[in-house]
Amino acid sequence: MLSWLKSPATETQITHGGRLWLYALATLIILFLVVPTLIVIPMSFSDSQYLEFPPQQWSLRWYEHYFGSDEWMRATWTSIKVAILTMVVATPIGVLAAYALHTARIAVVRLAFVLLITPMMVPLVLVAVGAFYVYVKLNILYTVTGLVLAHTVLALPLVVIVIGSAFKTFDMAQENAARSLGAPRWKAFLTVTLPQIRFAVVTAALLSFLTSFDEVVVAMFISGGDNPTLTRNMFNALRDQIDPTIASISTIMILITTSMMVLAQIFGGKKNAE
Repeated sequence: MLSWLKSPATETQITHGGRLWLYALATLIILFLVVPTLIVIPMSFSDSQYLEFPPQQWSLRWYEHYFGSDEWMRATWTSIKVAILTMVVATPIGVLAAYALHTARIAVVRLAFVLLITPMMVPLVLVAVGAFYVYVKLNILYTVTGLVLAHTVLALPLVVIVIGSAFKTFDMAQENAARSLGAPRWKAFLTVTLPQIRFAVVTAALLSFLTSFDEVVVAMFISGGDNPTLTRNMFNALRDQIDPTIASISTIMILITTSMMVLAQIFGGKKNAE
């Protein structure tokens, strides 16, 4: 333990002992963020009609209610379908946009970048209201197409930022060498550039999926009818009645999110090992 405390933590020779305050602060912040989330897990196994912690009696009744409900299953399928489609649409568009921004040598690049990340700066309520009125005119309100378009707009800035960061550490001379040997630009990108930024692409795709799957504000305005999202139904369940089913759903969502993050890290670990 003493040797670890005296060993350098970074290339600047700062020791782990000199960073103990930082480790303690980071641990407190993580606990502050994670513990309230983990409380939901035991609440989901309660047999009570109301949300309670700690549970007085343990049961799987709310998981059975969730999986046995046509309404919840329809909303879950809608959310998964929209999230997958959003990932499929937002990821390639974001990768191409980030690639164009990185390789372009024109003055309007910064303006284009600001426009691409604008959805992150505009309040979600304004995006939702704007999408609602546009969708009414286009007759795509309460449709999967409308949800995918709206969620793609929200996910695109994250994809551009993640892929843009990957390009900053990538040596474009490798792609230029492939092009100088006769490879078309698209082939050089697919065979040289893309394999080396694949971890960033996977991360961006994961963030796109989670952005859509967890989104509720825009969904409250533009989803419904035959295509309600899971988060919209959860919000309504909290507003209209205290339904413990949302605790079981939240637990499942936590497991899905955590599993996807772990898989992304495993993928990244393999990449770094190579």
